[in-house]
Amino acid sequence: MIMVFHDRHSSSDQLEGALKNLFVFSDEFDRFQYDGTHPLRMERLTLTHELCKTYGLFDLPDVQMIRAEATQEESLLRFHTPAYVEVLKLASRGEFKGYYTHGLGPGDNPMFAGLWEWSLLHTGASLQCAREVGEGRSRIAFNISGGLHHAHADRASGFCYINDPVLAIYHLLDRGMKVMYLDIDAHHGDGVQWAFYEDPRVLTISFHQDGRTLFPGTGDVVETGRGPGLGYSVNIPMLPGTDDTVFWDGFCSIVPPLMEKYRPDVVVSQLGVDTFVDDPLASLELTTSGFCRVVSFLAEKAPSWVALGGGGYAVSNVVRAWTLAWSIMNGRTLDDDIPAPFLSGFGAHVGKLKLRDKEHASDRREECARRMREVTRYLEKHVLTRVTCNG
Repeated sequence: MIMVFHDRHSSSDQLEGALKNLFVFSDEFDRFQYDGTHPLRMERLTLTHELCKTYGLFDLPDVQMIRAEATQEESLLRFHTPAYVEVLKLASRGEFKGYYTHGLGPGDNPMFAGLWEWSLLHTGASLQCAREVGEGRSRIAFNISGGLHHAHADRASGFCYINDPVLAIYHLLDRGMKVMYLDIDAHHGDGVQWAFYEDPRVLTISFHQDGRTLFPGTGDVVETGRGPGLGYSVNIPMLPGTDDTVFWDGFCSIVPPLMEKYRPDVVVSQLGVDTFVDDPLASLELTTSGFCRVVSFLAEKAPSWVALGGGGYAVSNVVRAWTLAWSIMNGRTLDDDIPAPFLSGFGAHVGKLKLRDKEHASDRREECARRMREVTRYLEKHVLTRVTCNG
């Protein structure tokens, strides 16, 4: 039995004139694959869409789902260099042989047929979200294919070829909006940080596993911005073993006061779930509980919100967490038993019968908590005193 509880909008009169939350998706996402062994699996996107549909989350009166549309090449040049864009086109056609030039080659960033089309499509979806939110047609817009936050202006990095969060942020800046970027992926959001490291119009906040223990090796607490942007880059590196309790304590110490002081017009978030306890590429120990707390906070506090996907290399975690995220964005509570129709068709890919994780406590909680307190004290001294609403 599928149970969707409608927690708000008790009458059709309340819905009249209300903004619809936007979910951007395309069946074409599943057409692209990095290679047979690459940890970034596109089926996680299709499965998330299917689970949301099975729960009835696209049938709500305050929801709109639109088809993702590829962006134009010109939009990529707002951040990426022309030479790099040309390389991506050649690589997609199998005509580029410069292994490891511009970050391309066997390993993290393989060259595969359709690389160019994939880049245009997932970036286009993020720009659709930014346009709808920026122009006031939606308060919340979610692109699960986005959040590829490691790409730099002239090179691929960390499974990312085009940095769609940066391009979405630029679109919002061009509309005169002040942006808070919140990244909760296990890997530091380096590409976004460096793009806006000197720009106080963007407050970047990244919670991630300590760079001394995980790619890309950046995101130390002392990276706080430069020049006019000093104090507007915020990093919370977490020790391996950090669990929901420690993470949420750190979040509550830093994000609410920063948000209150900065007063952004819009939040752009990267909702990676490679922070979860059983993710194969990282060593944090979060669950759906800590993740959903962040989503609930943003659903309540963000003035408007462009939500993007991100990492997550245990498909089950991605599918369950992003379905929960979409339900929270729309004020709905879902039954914890994953519906039988979904399990009968896709259960082998998910492998879990419950939507939410069991409570989990890390054996390293005390050590991780000490480190979190050190980080938050540093930020309270060096960041919270600098950030203003006039940034």
